[in-house]
Amino acid sequence: MPRARTAPFDPELVLSKVGKGKTTLLTPKKHSIFSQGDAAEAVFYIQTGKVKLTVVSQQGKEAVIAILEPGAFFGQSCLAGQAIRAATATAVEDSNIVRINKDAMVRVLHEEPVFAELFMAYLLAHTIRVEEDLVDQLFNSSEKRLARVLLLLAHFGKEGKPETVITKISQETLAEMIGTTRSRVSYFMNKFRKLGFIDYNGELHVHSSLLNVVLHD
Repeated sequence: MPRARTAPFDPELVLSKVGKGKTTLLTPKKHSIFSQGDAAEAVFYIQTGKVKLTVVSQQGKEAVIAILEPGAFFGQSCLAGQAIRAATATAVEDSNIVRINKDAMVRVLHEEPVFAELFMAYLLAHTIRVEEDLVDQLFNSSEKRLARVLLLLAHFGKEGKPETVITKISQETLAEMIGTTRSRVSYFMNKFRKLGFIDYNGELHVHSSLLNVVLHD
């Protein structure tokens, strides 16, 4: 019979048991946490703030592959044997980041089965998101890709009430996330605003009606 849980699982409660091998980093906005090509020696967990993951091609073209929020892990590919970082992680805003050495992370995964279960669920959800991003990039127009990114940033489709206000994010970053130009992002943002799908006046508000763009064929 499955074991009943008396309270929601708090990953930070388990991380507090890591002890040796864990460091809390107070990371200023725009500060690099690690860079593409660095040795992969630790896993990171976001307590507060946001982190942007970017990759640069050999031709020098940069792409944003994710904007991560509190509760997210990153850098976990080192657990699968990746020796070199494939991306750069940068704080989007002032952030508190927990750094866990690879050996310490492996130990806590063995010693804390509930944490291991949560971490596995996180990795599976991350894999699904990557697959959805790939399909989106291959088959959808840049307009649909932008609408999907805005909805994801506003947490539509997640449990609980969605947050319609998105933390300030530049059109350049949005363009890098969906693989298009800033001018195209500007064009679509103005179109969404005129149609009443979004509002922005210092803050960006996303309305559920933006789903019409994603669902329309």
